[in-house]
Amino acid sequence: MKNLIAQLRISLTATLFLAVLLCGIYPLAVWLLAQGLFPAKANGSLVMGNGKILGSSLISQGFTAPKYFHPRPSAAGQGYDATSSGGSNLGPTSKRLVETVRQRVDEYRSENNLRPDALVPIDAVTASASGLDPHISLKNALLQAARVAKARGLSEDIVLKEIKRYTEGRDLGILGEPRVNVLMLNLALDGTPPEIAVMSSRKDPLGND
Repeated sequence: MKNLIAQLRISLTATLFLAVLLCGIYPLAVWLLAQGLFPAKANGSLVMGNGKILGSSLISQGFTAPKYFHPRPSAAGQGYDATSSGGSNLGPTSKRLVETVRQRVDEYRSENNLRPDALVPIDAVTASASGLDPHISLKNALLQAARVAKARGLSEDIVLKEIKRYTEGRDLGILGEPRVNVLMLNLALDGTPPEIAVMSSRKDPLGND
C-alpha cells in the first residue's frame, strides 16, 4: 500500500510539473518571443489600409471583378472560407476534376482575351491544397495584366510595374518560383497602399472594443 501511494505521488507530481511546463511556461515563452521578434507575423500578417484591417497577406480572397487580379480557384468551404481550409481531394483520374479544369481553362482564356490554344498556367485553373493560397504565379499575373489595365483605364505599363513591385522571389533564393500576392497587388491598384499591421497584443485585430 505504501508503495502504491508513493507511486501515485510521483505520478501526480510529474503530471502537475509537465502541465505547468508545457501548458503554461512554454506557450508563454513562445508567445513573448514571437511578440518581441516578429509581432506582425505572430498576429496573422494582417493587412491594413486607410486605418482598417482589410485581410491577411497569408489568406486568399475571392476577387472576381474584371478590374482585379483573380486568385487561384478555391475549394475551401464554398470558396475562400478561412474557417474551412481544404482542397477538393479529387484525384488525377477524376472525371469531375477534368471537366472542372477544362471549364476553368475556357473561362480564363475568354475573360483575358487569349487565343483558343493559348497555354494557361496550372495555378489559374486548379485549387491549392489549402484553398487559401494568397499567391498566383508571375505568368498568371502577366496574362491578366491587359484585362485589369483595360478595366481600370490604365496603361499596361503601370499595371506591369505594380506586378513587379509585389512579386516575391524564391525562398532562400532557390526554393519555389516567383509569385505575386493578389491581395497586396489589388489594394495597391485601388489606391490603398497596403501595409502589414503590427498589432498590439492587447488590441482586437478586428477593431472590436
